[in-house]
Amino acid sequence: MLRKIEIQNYAIIDRLEIAFPDGLTIITGETGAGKSILLGALGLIMGKRADTKVLYDQERKCYVEATFDITAYQLHDYFTEEGLDYSDELLIRREIAPGGKSRAFVNDSPVTLDILQTLTEGLIDIHQQFDTLDIQKPAFQLQMIDALAGNKSLLETYQNQYKSYRQAIRKLDELREKNRNANQEIEFLSFQMNEFNQAELKQGEQADLENLLQKLTSAEDIKKNTTLLVHGLEEDESAIIGQLQLLSNQFSTIRHLDKSYEDVYDRLLSVREELADIAKEASFMADATEYDEEAIHQTNTRLNLIYRLQKKHQVSDLDELLAVEASIQKKLDSFSDLTNEIETLESQCIQKETELRTLATQLSEKRQKVMQDFENNIHDLLVSLSMEHAYIKIKSSTLKELSPSGLDDVSILFAPNKGSEFLPLKDTASGGEMSRLTLCVKSLVAGAITLPTLIFDEIDAGVSGDVAQKMGVILANLSKKHQIITITHSPQIAAKAQSHFWVYKSDNDARTVTAMRELSIEDRVTEIAKMLSGNPPTEAAKANAKELIGI
Repeated sequence: MLRKIEIQNYAIIDRLEIAFPDGLTIITGETGAGKSILLGALGLIMGKRADTKVLYDQERKCYVEATFDITAYQLHDYFTEEGLDYSDELLIRREIAPGGKSRAFVNDSPVTLDILQTLTEGLIDIHQQFDTLDIQKPAFQLQMIDALAGNKSLLETYQNQYKSYRQAIRKLDELREKNRNANQEIEFLSFQMNEFNQAELKQGEQADLENLLQKLTSAEDIKKNTTLLVHGLEEDESAIIGQLQLLSNQFSTIRHLDKSYEDVYDRLLSVREELADIAKEASFMADATEYDEEAIHQTNTRLNLIYRLQKKHQVSDLDELLAVEASIQKKLDSFSDLTNEIETLESQCIQKETELRTLATQLSEKRQKVMQDFENNIHDLLVSLSMEHAYIKIKSSTLKELSPSGLDDVSILFAPNKGSEFLPLKDTASGGEMSRLTLCVKSLVAGAITLPTLIFDEIDAGVSGDVAQKMGVILANLSKKHQIITITHSPQIAAKAQSHFWVYKSDNDARTVTAMRELSIEDRVTEIAKMLSGNPPTEAAKANAKELIGI
């Protein structure tokens, strides 16, 4: 409940402090006196943006401070979530510096405008003529139906489960996507691994193949040189082994003369035997060596496979390539099959959806039960406000998919006149009709929806006389359970006030400023009389004002 507002250096307000009582508070004043400026200042408290154009004095900062009694609104959890200190007396303050910087505070703690908007939307409901009204929004229309149906607890249960369901759906989608990506990755890695498996690479294989290829491509040189070596050692007429045999035989005639001669002779024999072995091995090499085109092709093919894999995986040798193979195998081994987890979560989602649809059906049934009475009660109220042929109709259809509020698609249609087609509120109601309809709707559901403070700005637009009188009665009845603040030009509505404030302009040395004061009972009679007949009021108007007030 709004207890007090203090305004300094805002628009044409130099300094203003107002304490608001319970019940019905009426604000009146001359056109242009600044009544709606109060709502602009209150808008700052509710998180609306502002700039330096609102500064009364461009050299001083502007501030607006509002005090609320929030004892009954159960906001402890919200304050805890936002890290704010809770107090039953809530103090909200907005400051706008001459440079344009704006700051907001809740109980002296700096906050964002989003927090202000969230916090105050449950504290103050402002209706201004020609505004885009809440009742035009399907979400608010459904909220009203739920309030009348007593769906608060059931709806909270549904919304909590719906939140859990959506989280499960998102997780399921993520797992499916992860599994799809994993399958694609596995498919790619498996293709690479298959290449390695087919290649059957072996440690040191590349060097061996490169040496073999060199030998195969040098077969003619090998055969030629090994043959020449055999001939030179033992087959030519002057072969080395034959010459060495003759020399050994000749030297053997003196070997017995000295031990050193014997050693030389033995060494000659050893050399001859070694050369004979070399000739024998060279002969074997020559016989074994033939140019083998098929072997060259096979070796080249094998080496080309290795070179291709090295290029593909951007490595320079076989050891690095084998390391790549090991890494791919390790990645493949690390992948787990998510199929079982997906199937389990799918089953959970189906179960959650089934439970939600049951709750949604219960919500729908309770909503349907109050819709007809809501339509009839609104019509009765509209009749009391001289709209005998005005009706509302609640259009309700069932959604295929679950929504945050269930399976109902609800919208309120309005036919203001006899024979009128039922159309959405935004397409059919005039300003005056919308004012009366809004008052009827809010008076009917105010007891069910948390609307602690309702502020009406010229709710009486387009009405007068008996209709205005009846609107005043509705506002007075509404003020028995809610704090009502009404800006009005209607004397019939002003007469219903429990507290009556008068907004006026006065001149100081520099400029015109707005001021405001609470009227005494005598001043109220005079103000309402002026609203009835003009200034100065007639005696008849004063008598009429007293009659309206009931004194």
